[in-house]
Amino acid sequence: MSGLNPSTSGTGGTLEIIAFRLHGQEFCVRTTTIREIRGWGPATPIPHAPPDVIGVMNLRGTVIPIIDLANKLGMASTEPTPRSAIVVAEIHGMAMGLIVDGVSDILTVSENLLQPVPEISISPGMHYADGIIAQPDGMICFLNLERMFEKGETAEMVAA
Repeated sequence: MSGLNPSTSGTGGTLEIIAFRLHGQEFCVRTTTIREIRGWGPATPIPHAPPDVIGVMNLRGTVIPIIDLANKLGMASTEPTPRSAIVVAEIHGMAMGLIVDGVSDILTVSENLLQPVPEISISPGMHYADGIIAQPDGMICFLNLERMFEKGETAEMVAA
């Protein structure tokens, strides 16, 4: 992750991102959607929840759903470890926790580093990607959380 070069020129726009790992792959989202990063803590299961909703947790008096982000992306479910993190995001006005294997970095990168996802590699989970940031030490998939969680879907997560 340290191979990213922060953008210092004013010629192009910049992206403020938080990068994290899921099953050995790097992903990132805009920092503007993130409220906080917490250590792993168990969630309380809720009956009849969608398969990617692990349960709910109390975040300073507010009950928020906890999402298995790997499952949502079509990957094997995440088995939380002490190194796992919960990235609390606000999506369509609702707070939710996203389980990740670990947070890598918070960075500012030039928008011109963002490349489109090649059409040949588009799997169902990649429809949530706004692009790929190619780096010397690997690639980072840039996720669009608003597209991943449609407006009506966020309300259904805690209505079960």
